[in-house]
Amino acid sequence: MTEPAGTATGTQSFGPFTVTSHERLVMRDGVALPLGAKAFDTLIALMSRPNEVVSKWDLMALVWPGLTVEEANLRFHVAALRKALGDGKDGARYITTLSGRGYCFVAPISKAEIAAERRPAQRTELPPVKLPNRLQRMVGRDDAVAAVSDKLIGSHFVTIVGPGGVGKTAVAVAIAHDLLETFSDAAHFVDLAALSDPDLVITSILLMLGLPAQTDDPLPALLAHLGDKRMLLILDNCEHVIAAAAPLAAEIFHAAPHVHILATSREALRVEGEQVYRLAPLAVPPDNPGLTAAAAQTYPALQLFLERAMAGGAQIALDDVNAAIVAGICRKLDGMALAIELAAGRIEAYGLEQTAALLDERLNLLWQGQRTAPPRQKTLQATLDWSYGLLSDTERLVLRRLAVFAGHFTIDAALEIVPDERVDRSRLFDAIDSLVAKSMVAPRPVGAMMRYRLLDTTRAYLLEIEPNETALAARHATHYRRWLEQAGTTWATVPSADERAIHFSALHNVRAALDWCFGTDGDVGIGIALAAAAAPIFLAMSLLIECRRWSERALLAIDPSSRGSAEEMHIQAALGLTLMFTRGGSEAARGALSRSLAIAEARGDAANQLQLLGRMHIFHERMGQFDAALGYAQQSLTVAETLGDAASIALAHSLLGVSLHLAGEHRDALSMLEAAWHGPGTERISTVHGFDHRNRAGISLARELWLQGRPADARQLAQQTVTEAAQMDHPITLCIALIWAVSIDLWSGDLDGAEENLDRFIAHAETRSMGPYLAVGRGVKGELAIRRGDAAGGVETIRACLRELHDAGYELLTTTFNIALVHGLLALGQIERSARLIDDAIGLVEQGGDHLYMPELLRMKGNVSLTLPEPATDEAENHFRQSLDLSRRTDAKAWELRAAIDLAKLIAGRGQRADAKRLLRSALGGFSDGSRTSDIGIASKLLETL
Repeated sequence: MTEPAGTATGTQSFGPFTVTSHERLVMRDGVALPLGAKAFDTLIALMSRPNEVVSKWDLMALVWPGLTVEEANLRFHVAALRKALGDGKDGARYITTLSGRGYCFVAPISKAEIAAERRPAQRTELPPVKLPNRLQRMVGRDDAVAAVSDKLIGSHFVTIVGPGGVGKTAVAVAIAHDLLETFSDAAHFVDLAALSDPDLVITSILLMLGLPAQTDDPLPALLAHLGDKRMLLILDNCEHVIAAAAPLAAEIFHAAPHVHILATSREALRVEGEQVYRLAPLAVPPDNPGLTAAAAQTYPALQLFLERAMAGGAQIALDDVNAAIVAGICRKLDGMALAIELAAGRIEAYGLEQTAALLDERLNLLWQGQRTAPPRQKTLQATLDWSYGLLSDTERLVLRRLAVFAGHFTIDAALEIVPDERVDRSRLFDAIDSLVAKSMVAPRPVGAMMRYRLLDTTRAYLLEIEPNETALAARHATHYRRWLEQAGTTWATVPSADERAIHFSALHNVRAALDWCFGTDGDVGIGIALAAAAAPIFLAMSLLIECRRWSERALLAIDPSSRGSAEEMHIQAALGLTLMFTRGGSEAARGALSRSLAIAEARGDAANQLQLLGRMHIFHERMGQFDAALGYAQQSLTVAETLGDAASIALAHSLLGVSLHLAGEHRDALSMLEAAWHGPGTERISTVHGFDHRNRAGISLARELWLQGRPADARQLAQQTVTEAAQMDHPITLCIALIWAVSIDLWSGDLDGAEENLDRFIAHAETRSMGPYLAVGRGVKGELAIRRGDAAGGVETIRACLRELHDAGYELLTTTFNIALVHGLLALGQIERSARLIDDAIGLVEQGGDHLYMPELLRMKGNVSLTLPEPATDEAENHFRQSLDLSRRTDAKAWELRAAIDLAKLIAGRGQRADAKRLLRSALGGFSDGSRTSDIGIASKLLETL
């Protein structure tokens, strides 16, 4: 965040504390305090106005700029700050509360500026979802970090193996930060701890990389994306999903030679290429009666214990007597970092001797037989059991209830879900504060808010003690349903994958809630509403398979009395869209979309009706049913006019403009597309997954400009739409913009430009497993081959492409490929096949409605007539004139020029040179000044010869 006004870049001191604002660091006697981000911001805000009352409203504005938060959030972080500073203990006073007025920082402050040349170089912080912050100081792991780093650079694949709580994740994060420059800041941290389903491992990696998971088999897309990348990929906490993580890591290792994999796991992945580094516990002092304090302090386990105990507020003056006690505790805990931190957090409350006694009483019993059992389970179970026993009744109750959360949660979520008659909001605040201080709940700043989580092992331990109560689980599911309903309208327009991924952790709670709702003791009523609310988020995150699965499950659970509800409408709409993208133009997709639209109409829900008309329009367009798509577009305009808002009308203009363009109604298409591109309300018309309707209007408008004799304007607009689509991070939108830009390149005769855009299109489609689009890319490659003289290879490629597209129910580009095939067959001398194909293509256009290409088909039919063994010149002339007349009627200047060229050649050969010249001059006159295309060049040269 931006530091509050008046804060200097330098070091400020008060009492035993030193504050370095630009490093966001608070030290006490040389030891860093573990302050949360908002607690630190609160301290800086108060110190910027010393001895001055800062109202709670001003303080919240400084700490949460631009956000509205509850006063409870401020109280929580002020309390955490006071506890960390030891405010009020031994007479120390730093922050006072003035009832009804605010807070005041009362300690004397001294300040020393840091010379500019000594300030650390600023660098752009990686988003928290990419790489967690490293520990401010990690004890006893320098050798491990160096050794693993060397091994990782050399071998590309290292797994850090060790028991739970030993510190594997901390070491991995430190290594990643150390090697950031080596990998040009391309380091991606994938936390697998919150996953309960191994099938979600690859999904988590895809989302962390900003890729959609929208196919049944996303592995090829992931491998294609990583194939030429240089990066560090950290897979953290693999052990509980090892069956999926191990083979996936092996696939990445073999397919992506420049990707370095660093995994952490309780056990080795045991796959080819893996180098294992076993992380040992921290070294502990020996059981030596003569151990001195000086000797004890050289051991990392004891160093960590002392740091964490003092950070928790304990005052320890280490001497030869208590050094033996601390050494004994560290040995009891086997040097396990997590266990040591938990024990150290108790020292302030119980003291060294009582803590050591508790360890003797509890952990010795629980650790019996540990050598014959998996080390992590026995050690961590014992530590958690002991730590849980030290909590108060209220803390235990709150901690058990916090186990309902899977992954991170906010304080607002806890306040809504946890309290009841046994725990009110005030006691909840106190309990969470205490649990954070005792390391039972881990805080983590994500974006502008603090989030919290239980360690995965802690959560599992608590759920074994007491499974979630039905009422608690119901409150949890209801809370996330409400949260989804509020967030769902905005997630589709979150500008970047990184920003969406910041919120991804909330999906763990959504999944957990859905699992409970549709489980044995769940509430399917809440589950149906939750699935409906989750659908927009799953779609925005490209989780199509997951969205389809929950939608199908929810529909099976809907009872007859609930049919026709808003929930069914949303679920059917989501199911139809996911089926369309994952299974093509299936009847199941059509049925789901039709059912959803029928519900919207029956409910008089015009807003959702408009959204669904857009989906039906796209569905039928992809199916090659252009007349039907036009009907839905026309209906959308009627509905949008009843709604009356600019965005709705712009959306309808986009749908109708695209359909009119494909129908060959160029004048009307131009006006509709210009309104959708330039008119009011065009900024927010991205209404379905991957489709930005303004961008679709823009690229279709570019094609219209080309057809109507403005090729330079067309190419400029096409480039603009491609650039904007790339910035949106909407994969399908970018593919649409690229492939229509390729069509303009091909029409213009710029084969090199077409190939450049096509290669980009194919690369993008490959990394996102867009099967139909890959087939389209191969088909256009075939057309390029024909244009460059390889007719045989091009014809075979296009035929294979058409077979694949037919199977997928994708007929949008069938006519364009048929025209390319006719060119190829003519070049191969296969006249009869070309004649049959052109007749079939004309029949398909008359049946489907994509009359945009009819002038070209008629012109090609004329050329086929001229290549017959006995050329039918009169028939050819008739077809050329039909193409010419249709082009003129529809204002398709570019098609008119092509027909004029072929007709001029024919009649000039009969001696009608003057008529041929007039024909060409008339056709060329329809183009804007300075226009340059291959057709214009051909026409100009023909005029010279005449």
